[in-house]
Amino acid sequence: MDLKSLIREIPDFPKPGIVFRDITTLLRDPDGLRYTIDFFALQCINNGLNADYIVGMESRGFIFGSPLAYKLGAGFIPARKKGKLPAAVHSVEYDLEYGTDSLEVHQDALPPGSRVLIVDDLIATGGTASATAKLVEKIGCELLGFGFIIELRDLQGRKYLPDVPIISLIEY
Repeated sequence: MDLKSLIREIPDFPKPGIVFRDITTLLRDPDGLRYTIDFFALQCINNGLNADYIVGMESRGFIFGSPLAYKLGAGFIPARKKGKLPAAVHSVEYDLEYGTDSLEVHQDALPPGSRVLIVDDLIATGGTASATAKLVEKIGCELLGFGFIIELRDLQGRKYLPDVPIISLIEY
């Protein structure tokens, strides 16, 4: 299936010169969504990414991470923005173009030594994915790899990630 054909391109969003890759057109297509999750799971299996947990980054990582976890027989852990989780958290702060942000997971979400796959819809500059990896490693988990639906290759985000397998289903 041609997954690229299911991704809508919106020029000049969120600012002039940017082409936004909109996954909502993929999500609304039942066959495309099913194929994406099935193909994603197959790529994980073929790459030996036998995770105990899938960590999905807020918020579109939740959309793909949950069904992928189900398909792989793993648990799902949401990595949330600061202040969104109700219990005690592990946290990591990271730099943005203008300022900082942070991600959190519950302290009881990931037992140390767990094998973790980090999932999101898209990798661009790699900042959020790198921060999530630091959070997972700070907890004492084994980072198996990353999975993305879309990779924007020109932005070279993967060079900022740890040396683990990286799966991207669509490249631009």
